[in-house]
Amino acid sequence: MAGNNRLIHTPEGVKDSYNGECRKKLAVQDKILDTFYLYGYEHIQTPSFEYFDIFSKDRGSVPDREMFKFFDRDNNTLVLRPDMTPAVARCVAKYFMDDHMPLRLCYLERTFKNNSSYQGRLKERAETGAELIGDDSEDADAEMIAMVIDSLRQAGLKEFQVELGQVAFYRSLLKEAGLEEEVEQELNQYIENKNYFAVEGLLKNQSMDEGLKTAFLKLPELFGSLEQMQEAKKLTANPGALAAIERLEKVHSILESRGLEAYVSYDLGMLSRYQYYTGIIFKAYTYGTGDYIVTGGRYDKLLVQFGKDTPAVGFVIVVDQLMAALSRQQIDVPVTLVNTVILYETSARSRALWLGSYFRDKGLAVQSMKKKEQVPLEDYKAMAAQRGMRNVLYLKGDGTTVTAMDTVNGNIDQIPITAYE
Repeated sequence: MAGNNRLIHTPEGVKDSYNGECRKKLAVQDKILDTFYLYGYEHIQTPSFEYFDIFSKDRGSVPDREMFKFFDRDNNTLVLRPDMTPAVARCVAKYFMDDHMPLRLCYLERTFKNNSSYQGRLKERAETGAELIGDDSEDADAEMIAMVIDSLRQAGLKEFQVELGQVAFYRSLLKEAGLEEEVEQELNQYIENKNYFAVEGLLKNQSMDEGLKTAFLKLPELFGSLEQMQEAKKLTANPGALAAIERLEKVHSILESRGLEAYVSYDLGMLSRYQYYTGIIFKAYTYGTGDYIVTGGRYDKLLVQFGKDTPAVGFVIVVDQLMAALSRQQIDVPVTLVNTVILYETSARSRALWLGSYFRDKGLAVQSMKKKEQVPLEDYKAMAAQRGMRNVLYLKGDGTTVTAMDTVNGNIDQIPITAYE
């Protein structure tokens, strides 16, 4: 019957979360936020919808076609927030314009992207992330990576990898090559997909230095250990590209000093759909999900578009992808769910409500439920069992005796109400 009722179904790309699943998601989010707080990050919230210009093409955010757009009464174009980074950048420019010291902010929000739902990708996603504003050092980059690793470990993941890239390396080579925009876009796609033969075919007809052409051809192969990244130094004398590799080396050294290097690998062919990134970029992957669970990077030229010229680096954890990975890896998220229902007749109400308060004062979750005369006691026991509640405490008459029923082993005990005092 429910399958034919269109009103109870959700649109493509969104989902409901309830009961134990929802509690586990909230618990994981809390663990991640607690990690951010321990690093000294302060919480920030931004509106779910903003002016279109905040996320327009000039900002380097998501493509226009992937935004949910609508109009207000004054005919302004508004969008549901597709990306947290420009929203945080706007806030920083508005409230911290004259603050020139490093600023640490974190959030837990939802983003909305009108993209394809292929392979279960959601259009509404829960995301939690952190932004470090006003610090352009390698230490800031390393702090972001360390926070990602600590957050994922706190969430329960044991096996995952954080891949680091450097868009400055690739863009330095692009600038030197002087390719047309259309060719650049094709090259971006081929390198991101590690399609060596397509890169070779595209560059065959391009007029450029052979050494530069070789560097582009090698890019899809430049991933793995730091030593493989250092091989890239032999491919170019471009100062910007060499500085990008040196930055990765410095970040690696800091991570190594913190004992985190085992979680990190490198990929100079990693690019990003977000055009505001200017330096180090990274993504985290694990088993049980076909997409990244974390994405982030340095964006030193985004805030200047809002009037505040300051560097920044940040990341976002895609909570829904993380939860899918935890589930498929059979990693349990401990949560305390309600285990007891207090069922009472009207005549026993006062003692039943007192008993509920007694349990709650001790930090134990209970449901209080008035029994309907026409509903058999067995139906309430079946309901409790179906919802994972083991104990049914039944009070009838004057409520001086509690009938304690165990829905697992079927035991029934008669307990004086005074035993709980």
